[in-house]
Amino acid sequence: MLIRRATPADQAAIHRVHSEAFRRAEGVTPVEAPLVDDLRAAGDLIDALSLVAMRDGEVVGHVCCSPARLGEDSASAVGLGPLGVLPAHQARGVGSALVHAVLGAADALGHGLVVLLGDPAYYARFGFVTASTLSITAPDPAWGKHFQARTLSGYKSTQAGAFEYAPAFSRV
Repeated sequence: MLIRRATPADQAAIHRVHSEAFRRAEGVTPVEAPLVDDLRAAGDLIDALSLVAMRDGEVVGHVCCSPARLGEDSASAVGLGPLGVLPAHQARGVGSALVHAVLGAADALGHGLVVLLGDPAYYARFGFVTASTLSITAPDPAWGKHFQARTLSGYKSTQAGAFEYAPAFSRV
């Protein structure tokens, strides 16, 4: 498996990954696929944090991050998601490899926090904790323990407050 930055030529494959990874009913496009398209169109995909997993020349997974606001700070935190893996490649380490790669890249870029909405049982293995334990407030209080954050080496305890995703998230 190869993890690399996504390119414009990967757009259709990325859309397919998220459409298939999150499919709940036949013929219904899950919100994650157009969300990535909307983030890209708005210029809110951070190029260095939009990564694909390749197997045998095929894009089988994708993860991305977008700019976020934490209180008055618009530089220290990024929102992770969506993370998608084609069903035939799930439970084979693709998602884990993508999360490790995007966390390392976000750290190298100097971000202090990565924040996401996801399954605590899955993301705890990567060091994510309930965001409220770091004094980070979710956009929706009902998200509870599913709203999580992971500190990086650039983290400072003053990086706290109300979290706001890129605008495309409010349209899903």
